[in-house]
Amino acid sequence: MRKEGMVRFWRWPERRSDLSTAGRRLTAAALPVIGLLALAPPAVAQPASPEAGPTVMLIGYLARQEDPRTPLSFLEPVATDEGLQGARLALADNNTTGVFLKQSYRLVEQVLPQDGDIAAGVKALADEGVRFVVADLPADALLAAADQPEAKSMLLFNARATDDALRNEQCRANILHTAPSRRMLADALAQYLAWKKWPRWSLLTGRDPGDTLYAEAVRRAAKRFGGKIVAEKSWTFDTGNRRTDTGVTTIQSDIPLATQGPDYDVLVVADEAGDFGDYLDGRTWYPRPVAGTQGLTATAWSRVNEQWGGTQLQSRFEKLAGRWMTQRDYAAWLAVRSVGEAAARTNATGFGDLTGYLHGPDFELAGFKGEALSFRAWDGQMRQPILIAGPRMLVSVSPQEGFLHPVTPLDTLGDDAPESKCRLNR
Repeated sequence: MRKEGMVRFWRWPERRSDLSTAGRRLTAAALPVIGLLALAPPAVAQPASPEAGPTVMLIGYLARQEDPRTPLSFLEPVATDEGLQGARLALADNNTTGVFLKQSYRLVEQVLPQDGDIAAGVKALADEGVRFVVADLPADALLAAADQPEAKSMLLFNARATDDALRNEQCRANILHTAPSRRMLADALAQYLAWKKWPRWSLLTGRDPGDTLYAEAVRRAAKRFGGKIVAEKSWTFDTGNRRTDTGVTTIQSDIPLATQGPDYDVLVVADEAGDFGDYLDGRTWYPRPVAGTQGLTATAWSRVNEQWGGTQLQSRFEKLAGRWMTQRDYAAWLAVRSVGEAAARTNATGFGDLTGYLHGPDFELAGFKGEALSFRAWDGQMRQPILIAGPRMLVSVSPQEGFLHPVTPLDTLGDDAPESKCRLNR
């Protein structure tokens, strides 16, 4: 057991790995690479002579310890290592291809205590020589990390925060986002509801600040794709203990009251913390489908995805972690794999060369979702398909057929270039 706040290296033994096939090539006009990163000094890798073996490249992982989230159902395991296991799996994938290119990867894990100092964590990684960092942090901690002096010569991958402000007013030149934004998720769901011709939505919003932000993204998506929110309500009930007779009775009586009103095609729920959304199905006033953060969900990754080689990724992750892959695991996997893919394609190890390629129009990553993934020039967001998943089956994938874009349909999800409020000097 390591001590809190200590730097730890993770290196996966070299082995064979299933590789996905890249999707169709995405083309996009790219703005110049971030000047701050392009001018940064090289040496992301530890120097090695030909006799010393492969060049060793360091990738950092920065997070804070958290209390495990108590699942609503025993069918859902308690995960205490979300994100970290995804980064470890990607490290194994990078080392699989790195063998042939004389490149080796090590993961420098900096997991701070719950109240740990973000500045100290960034400095510890910088002292180790880390230039690429997977940041598994909420929005405020992510910005604190990105604004540290040492981070100015780093590239951080946001593998967790879905806040739209991070891609707009609060964007940073040294952050790329592998986690989708709330607007991407809401747009993906709205496209599917439009394709199904379910235009009338009732919106039920929880108490947490994240629920409010998700509800805002849903309202925006409704305007973009022809949805009409016919009713809005806030969840004000206490669900109590569902494992007691009184708890079940309370849930069964409260939910119809919370969902009655004008008729609708679908109940859209904003409950990111999972406080009540899973209780809704089968208990609503009208017999209507539930969608949003629970029920029919728009997500970057789901355990039900078996297409495009997804079963291979799922099985390899389960073998490593002993559980299924979550959205945070997938976003961290994308971040580490992005560095490995850039190094493999360019056969370079310099920080400037790799960041330039990551921001450029030629970068593509196979992400087991049927499309090649790349980063948007205007806000650093990774463009990617969004899964529309039920509890046990993949239902659809957005962007939906018929939603067109002059560059790529993937840019119909989230903030397109003319809509972005990110004003980076690139």
